[in-house]
Amino acid sequence: MEPAALERFHSPGKGSGLRSRRRVRPGELLYRDVPFAYVLSKAQLGSVCERCLNGELHRCSQCKVAKYCGRSCQKEAWLDHKQECRCLKSIEPNFPPDSVRLAGRIVFKLVICPSERLYTFSDLQSNAERLSEEMKDGLRHLAQTLQLYLKTEIQDESQLPPAIDFFQIFTKVSVKIWLLDNS
Repeated sequence: MEPAALERFHSPGKGSGLRSRRRVRPGELLYRDVPFAYVLSKAQLGSVCERCLNGELHRCSQCKVAKYCGRSCQKEAWLDHKQECRCLKSIEPNFPPDSVRLAGRIVFKLVICPSERLYTFSDLQSNAERLSEEMKDGLRHLAQTLQLYLKTEIQDESQLPPAIDFFQIFTKVSVKIWLLDNS
């Protein structure tokens, strides 16, 4: 189904959603897209290609962390990995939590490619009001960790567009982030 056949709607207390403008057959594909940003968990690193998630692997010659099944996957992944690669090298021997790497990729994507298809990142609902003070403190700590991780690429947060707020990135994906880093 083409995106024009879908419409966005707001559901109070739940955020935004998508619905079809026409009758849908059971099993019909409604929408497909590539993920805006993703990372392999630390446990999965080195076991699958960072791009296609398959294959015999060859390490990134720069950071030695990312692995790819071949040159074509490495080349296709370079736009997403280039800045992350420099950040990973800059904090060696330390390694950031999965959530910080994911948030870093989101920041880079927002800076490089500010408009997405059906939604923009800023359309995502913040969950800040639903979080306990303990969770907010944890997310503030992750935001500070993200700032240190990105320091090689973004020396000053004021260089970023005003819509990019490190703490808000974590509040928009907070439930999954909290589970990633505390499991």
